[in-house]
Amino acid sequence: MTSTLWRGVIVGALAGLLFGFDTAVVAGTIDALRNVYALSPGALGFTVSSALWGTLAGALIAGKPGDRFGARTCLRWVAMLYLLSAVGCLIAWDWHALLAFRFLAGLAVGGSSVLAPVYIAEIAPRARRGALVGVFQLNIVAGILVAYFSNYLIGTLDLGDFAWRIKFGMAVVPSLVLLGLLFTIPQSPRWLASRGRLEEAEDGLRRMGVIEPSVGIIDVQRVAPGATTRLSWTTHRRPILLAIAIAGFNQLSGINAVLYYLNDIFAAAGFDSVSADKQAVVIGLLNLVFTALALLVIDRLGRKTLLLIGSVGLTAALAGVALIMLTGEHRDMLLWLLAAFIAFFAFSQGAVIWVYISEIFPTGVRARGQALGSSTHWFMDALIAGGFPVIATLSKGAPFAFFAAMMAAQFVVVALFFPETKRLPLDHVVPGT
Repeated sequence: MTSTLWRGVIVGALAGLLFGFDTAVVAGTIDALRNVYALSPGALGFTVSSALWGTLAGALIAGKPGDRFGARTCLRWVAMLYLLSAVGCLIAWDWHALLAFRFLAGLAVGGSSVLAPVYIAEIAPRARRGALVGVFQLNIVAGILVAYFSNYLIGTLDLGDFAWRIKFGMAVVPSLVLLGLLFTIPQSPRWLASRGRLEEAEDGLRRMGVIEPSVGIIDVQRVAPGATTRLSWTTHRRPILLAIAIAGFNQLSGINAVLYYLNDIFAAAGFDSVSADKQAVVIGLLNLVFTALALLVIDRLGRKTLLLIGSVGLTAALAGVALIMLTGEHRDMLLWLLAAFIAFFAFSQGAVIWVYISEIFPTGVRARGQALGSSTHWFMDALIAGGFPVIATLSKGAPFAFFAAMMAAQFVVVALFFPETKRLPLDHVVPGT
């Protein structure tokens, strides 16, 4: 674990922090946006999901340039998008401008979800790959916590209609830091070798701490056929199905619906706006703690085991929330059940998804495979975030009952079809078909 390796992991993880911040910061602006722009439930859902459609687009388009130009180079463009979107939301002159800049934020988040895990997976030692790629997820939840805490602090300053702008604009500083640090890390040696740039790859491996870089180069050349590789259903059927499944179930847990509308959920249970912000900080802290716990065991217990544990806990917690929302009784238990939901998600799906998708595709198509899984994730996210306020208006408990059923289904699918990937060589994890 050399300084170059650590710096690469930290830079990739910082992209995760901005990912988390831009994803969750909207939770503290929903009430203000509803009032400032007189939004209906449908328009509110569209406002929240505007970033998510950008995220879907970012995830869809990031894979091909990531494989062609390298994840490190493409992350520089992502950092510039983060910066532009933060400044734009701060100065947005009307609702349509806000939607446009939130769409740009989504492009950056989608690109991050593809490129950062790929970069970290390709530079990480095999025995620590799960934990190091998981640092990306840890920083996502750290970014969520920072967003919630930032929202709470800004909410106490009595800034009126200007507060929501400051909440979005807080991303300017980490965006600048990410952009600067991306000029201090090398390209992935594995990517360089797959492109035939062997001397650069050997130098990169030495800087990453590999004692015999020539051996690593031979291994990469053997399993990474290079620039002509295509992501093919015939060749890569099984990893494609696994990526779609894990990404789809990730969102069918309802995690981002809860994170985006957390303040509204607490309001439905009788909390005022300041109390809701405080409860959101508690939820964000739990998310961080249980993600960190998962990273301590992900390379020992394995990815599949964590997913199975999480499926059981998520099903129970979501069923409890559904009962409270449907009956209106035992609302004092809502915080505890949401806390359990977040804890089980963070310990399983949250910690596993980006690790797992980054492992199951070979080097020549890894970024495009990551893009497929990521775009599935964000497509489902956009649909759920856009529809949640409308459906919840009709029945507050129905969405949570649906999410609980999906987590029960996830247990069956993971148990029957998901292979374990811990500590296996990166390019030999999952057979193609």
